[in-house]
Amino acid sequence: MVAYWLATVLESSKVHQNRKEGIQVDYTTDTKTEYLAEQLAELRTQGLFNTIRTIESPMDGHIVIDGKKVLNFCANNYLGLANDPRLREAAKQAIDKYGIGPGAVRTIAGTMSLHVQLEERLAHFKGVEACITLQSGFTANLATIPALVGKGDVIFSDRLNHASIIDGCRLSRAQIVAYEHNDVDDLRKKIAETTEYGRRLIVSDGVFSMDGDIAPLPALYEVASEHDILLMVDDAHGEGVLGRGGRGIVDHFDLHGKVDIEIGTMSKAFGVVGGVVAGKQVIIDWLRQRGRPFLFSSAMTVPDVAACLEAVELLESSDELVQRLWSNAAIFKKEMAGMGFDIGHSETPIVPVMLGEAQLAQQFSRKLFENGVFAMAIGYPTVPQGLARIRVMNTAAHSQDDLEQALAAFQKVGQELGVIQ
Repeated sequence: MVAYWLATVLESSKVHQNRKEGIQVDYTTDTKTEYLAEQLAELRTQGLFNTIRTIESPMDGHIVIDGKKVLNFCANNYLGLANDPRLREAAKQAIDKYGIGPGAVRTIAGTMSLHVQLEERLAHFKGVEACITLQSGFTANLATIPALVGKGDVIFSDRLNHASIIDGCRLSRAQIVAYEHNDVDDLRKKIAETTEYGRRLIVSDGVFSMDGDIAPLPALYEVASEHDILLMVDDAHGEGVLGRGGRGIVDHFDLHGKVDIEIGTMSKAFGVVGGVVAGKQVIIDWLRQRGRPFLFSSAMTVPDVAACLEAVELLESSDELVQRLWSNAAIFKKEMAGMGFDIGHSETPIVPVMLGEAQLAQQFSRKLFENGVFAMAIGYPTVPQGLARIRVMNTAAHSQDDLEQALAAFQKVGQELGVIQ
């Protein structure tokens, strides 16, 4: 019996190691799951199998993976707050005072004074009438879109919107009309062509996470205003990055009071986890009544809420981290372009290093890791076929020496693989 148990444990460990290293695994399947094994094998053949690395240290500019210390240019930790001692201390103190979890959904017994404080502080920070917080930015979209529109309604959605927006649109059962990326003329055309509808919604990412470009929000507002259509922007990659002290895309374009709904996340620049919907009081009150993830999933945990509160405090008191983020991004972009890399048309600290084929991107990522830089390959279905890339995420946690080390690694690998001269 012991021998059987030991053999099982050893085999399980071997399979886990193989999966971690991306080695072909012989799956135990039957007719019901055989198609999954076949599709997984096809992903490996195409270079699209996503091998997930495990981080063994706090999230920061330097991290440890498989016992190796590497530079981290892969995370959305824009301001370096994920391991900030002030956020850690705020979380610890809140645990001592309030415990760990709320133990219920917000509408039954899960709303704690910390949740109310965070929503009030975020509303002040964003310059809106009200805010509601949820478990993540993804669930914020799933809560909001189906609560605002439904069957018989129409959603005009940017073709490159994030998966959470797409899923929220599908759940709503409204008609989805995709317009070409950041193309306001095409949006106008699609609106003119769509004549049967109940209610209407225009929705766009603020910053597009794979390319780093920014939505033309002032023009989208003009269209929404002309046609009396609700306007929603997902600012997941603009929070803590754009605007005064990281107040986001609406502040960046000075459109306060003109954008009906702002979706945000506290899982990126804020360094914690959670989602936020900001906007008019009437919309926020409605989401408290009909936002399904708010109604049917437990509230954010105590340490998360406390850490988010501390992050808002830091951003309100100083823009030093935001300025450092942009300075680092400017240096990195200039040097990468100078080496001959194709870095697309990013307007933000996100830098897509365009490589084309998924297998090349994965090989590039592996060689970067060998040279002490963690930057994952991004391929289909996250980006279209033939547009694989290394997506570099600059942060305020990186020093000048970090940037120089990373740039040297990119140059070395780029030359080895024939990407640059």
